Amino acid sequence: MEATLLTFPSSSKPPLSSSQTLTPITHFINPLSIPTTKLKLHHHKPPPTTTIRAAISRTKKEETVETVKQQLTDCHLLAGIKYKGFTVKQFQDLRRSLPQTSKLIVAKNTLVFKAIEGTRWEALKPCMKGMNVWLFVHSEEIPAALKPYRNFQKEKKLEENDFTGAVFEGKFYGPEEFKALETLPTRAEIYANLLGSVKGPASAVVGTVQAPARNLVMVLTAYVKKLEESGGQQ
Repeated sequence: MEATLLTFPSSSKPPLSSSQTLTPITHFINPLSIPTTKLKLHHHKPPPTTTIRAAISRTKKEETVETVKQQLTDCHLLAGIKYKGFTVKQFQDLRRSLPQTSKLIVAKNTLVFKAIEGTRWEALKPCMKGMNVWLFVHSEEIPAALKPYRNFQKEKKLEENDFTGAVFEGKFYGPEEFKALETLPTRAEIYANLLGSVKGPASAVVGTVQAPARNLVMVLTAYVKKLEESGGQQ
């Protein structure tokens, strides 16, 4: 449809006579009447850099999940530490203070949970909130692995940055239960206790066997070996 504008004579001109008519102007075109084939529609596509960044981010997440899974191999304890407020230097100092059998990793809770889901480490789920740094202990000497952070925590006055929880032997330990982990007997103490019980009455051996679960196999194995060496005469 064409738009029609009507022209009116100026008020300074004499009025139209009965024989005169209004002159229509028909050179304006309705844009809606233009065929769609002539209109160029611009579809906004994401720039290549956005796609590349998304791919890199996805790759890094997959690498983080794989790193956590690798650290779970031969891991005896996995603990979360409240990470909020740490400076880069503090984090570096903490890493240097840990024994070689311990590994400290910064990873998002969602990625860590993805790695531990469906495993015995899934019991760590209550820690999946806030900012955490994750401590992987690849040694049976649990107290020795936890002590460096306790010392670091006191030295730097980071009382608020406590352990958020840990999983040991498939059981979850909350912050208030860490005392039990930090006072576990060392291997040397277990052997000393075993030797003392072997020389004493049978009831002492039973008491030793009732020690924490991680010591049971070691105690029984050593005790059987001792009996074999002595010809079973105990």
